[in-house]
Parts: sequence; C-alpha cells; structure tokens
Amino acid sequence: MATTTSIATTYAGEKAAGYVAAALLSANTIENGGITVKPNVKFKEVLKRVSTDDILKNEICDFTATSTLTLSEKILQPETFQVNLQLCKADFRSDWDAIEMGYSAFDELPKSFADFLIGHVAAKVAAKTETNIWSGINANEGEFDGFQSLLTADAELPAAQKLTAVGGGVTPLNVVAELGSIVDALPTRLYGEEGLTLYVSSNIYRAYVRSLGGFGANGLGSAGVNAQGNNQAFGDLMFDGIPLFMCNGMSDDTSILTVKDNLFFGTGLLSDMNEVKVLDMGDLDGSQNVRVIMRMTAGVQYAFAGDVVTYGI
Repeated sequence: MATTTSIATTYAGEKAAGYVAAALLSANTIENGGITVKPNVKFKEVLKRVSTDDILKNEICDFTATSTLTLSEKILQPETFQVNLQLCKADFRSDWDAIEMGYSAFDELPKSFADFLIGHVAAKVAAKTETNIWSGINANEGEFDGFQSLLTADAELPAAQKLTAVGGGVTPLNVVAELGSIVDALPTRLYGEEGLTLYVSSNIYRAYVRSLGGFGANGLGSAGVNAQGNNQAFGDLMFDGIPLFMCNGMSDDTSILTVKDNLFFGTGLLSDMNEVKVLDMGDLDGSQNVRVIMRMTAGVQYAFAGDVVTYGI
C-alpha cells in the first residue's frame, strides 16, 4: 500500500523570523554589510536628523544663545509583501534526495523537505530584495521605492551633487574620469569620514576592474596595477581612498556616494505580520503540489540628502 508524507508546516510571528531573515537579509547588499539594517521596525521608524550652524564662538561673560540647532526627520516605513507559490514535489525530490545523501556543498543541510523548499523560495526573495533596495519602484508589483527612486524625488538633494551619467555609458576608458567627478562633487566635510562608500552598478565596477588592467591606460604602465594585467582582484577595490561596493540591484551607469550609516534597510523580523507556511496539497486534492506562503515587510530610507552624491539617477 502506498504511503504519503505530509509536510504541512506553519511558522508565524517570531517563529518565522529566521526564515524571513534568510529571504531578506541574504540580498547581496545586506549580506555584505553595505547598508545599515534596522531589523525590528514593526510599522514605521522616525530617522531623527540634527543639524547645527557654527557652534563655537568667542568667549563673553554673559550667556547668549548664538547657535541654532535644527531637528528634522525622515520616515522609514517598510511595506508588506507576500509570496504565494505552488511547486511540484516531483520537481525537487531528486535535489532533496541528493542533499540528504550528502552529495552537496551545503554547509548546513535543511532539516526537512519543507525547509528545503523554503530555502528555494528565500533565494528568489533575496534576489528581488537586492533589486528593490536600489532600483525598486513602488508602483510596480512586489517592489518598494529603492534609493534611486527616493533620491530622484528629493528636492533636498543639492543640484551640484546630482551628476548626469556620461553619454554612451561608462567604459574602461572613461571610468576613472567619471568616478573622479563623483568624488569631486562630495562635500569636503565628508571626505575621509568613516564608512564613506562609493556604491556602483555592476557595469561600472566591471569597467573599473578592467581599467586597472592598464596596458598603458591611465598611467598604469603596460601591465596594469601590480603588473597583473586583467587578472585584478575582484574585491576590496578602492578609488581615491574610498571603498567601492558593487550593487547588483543598481541600474547600469548608476552610482551613489555617501556614508554607510546614512542608508537604512528596515524590516520587522519580529513582527506578528511575518508568516511562513508550507502546505501539502496532496492531503486535499491528491496532487503532488506544495504551496509555499511567505509574508514579510521591507523598505529603505536615507537620513541626509545633503550627504549624498548621485550619478546617473
């Protein structure tokens, strides 16, 4: 007599936090520490901004309030998203059996077939989250406004810090000049600040790596940096003393220069709204289908537009 195995699983609220974290925090930008994560935003969080004029004055005997402190705020309000996905168990059984038998490079094996399916869905959510962080548009299904959309609409961004991308796109021949123009637009007070980062699209990063190959270009000599030609290291690149961070979700020919502590990703990992379910439809209709349901919140915001230089946005 044939046997069936029910894999119905439900996680809600805090119990779903680990699975939601795997989905959201595995996005490249977050996993590699590119921006600041606020993990427990249940509805919205106020980002307080404090600014002052010159506070140091010459000494006088009497107290006179000669300085001005201004408080303003921005709102980080994650939006609610869901995944309603139907999968066929037969399509994943061979992969799961291989993992269970040890034929895998996984450091930690999923404890159950349900966890395996959730992991598959989480990877898809992470990829979408990476895109949303930088180039998401709220009007599109399954997206929140990313940094590009938010900065485009912000009148507080100084015109001198809003640069137009070079015509024809960034190439290995012009990438040094274009990156230089971004750094030159940075307010002097920010140069050398801890956490200052040059966030670039993948095509700009690639162009810069190739330019480091040199072959006589940019004064690097006939074999490029360290005489390595185009065998340049992929990570830990610097430009004018500023680390480069490749953003897979950023639109081509786009860059943002600011300090890491100015960019925030908010989610409610402990929110009661979080939910993860795996429903085996075999118990209901005799099919091989499994439904995976996830509900979570996510959104981004920055604190100071005046501390940002944009390129191609």
